[in-house]
Amino acid sequence: MRLFIGVPLPPNARIETSRLLGALRSQDWPVRWVRDEGLHVSLKFFGELTSDRVDAIGEMLSFAAQGMKPIVMSMQGIGVFPAWERPRVIHLELAAGPDLELLQDRIERGGERLGFSPEGRPFRPHITLGRVREGQRLPSGWNSVLEGIQPDDDFIVDRVVLFESQLSPSGPAYTARTEVVLA
Repeated sequence: MRLFIGVPLPPNARIETSRLLGALRSQDWPVRWVRDEGLHVSLKFFGELTSDRVDAIGEMLSFAAQGMKPIVMSMQGIGVFPAWERPRVIHLELAAGPDLELLQDRIERGGERLGFSPEGRPFRPHITLGRVREGQRLPSGWNSVLEGIQPDDDFIVDRVVLFESQLSPSGPAYTARTEVVLA
């Protein structure tokens, strides 16, 4: 099973992100767009694991989130990974106070104690919107389209979830395995 820890989007953030995705999907670009039901903020990806690891990761998540309050996040704009010169992933950039970074760091350190390697690059909160298809490039003018899309929403993160990801030809489907409420 493929596991990751993420933040599900509350309704207002899901509606705004779906609106942005609609504008992007109307472009004739070689991109696999994320389905609306797959929108989330990833905090830690574990990869393919056996089911006996679920309980330990769930306990680690509960410990990492202990004492954390709900976190306000703000949509900042559309960005790309790894760089504007060679985009592979189109994402919605997010800003949050230090509490989100603290939570992600606790999860990262807890994962290390369970034998998972740290990410190896700084945490940049985002919502993945789409991935450029293998061997394809975005058409000229793509960057001005992205710069012209201005999200405008703040939202409150009040839970963190250990998700199982099941891959299928129509895209991944996510099942919550452990959910921790931030209170």
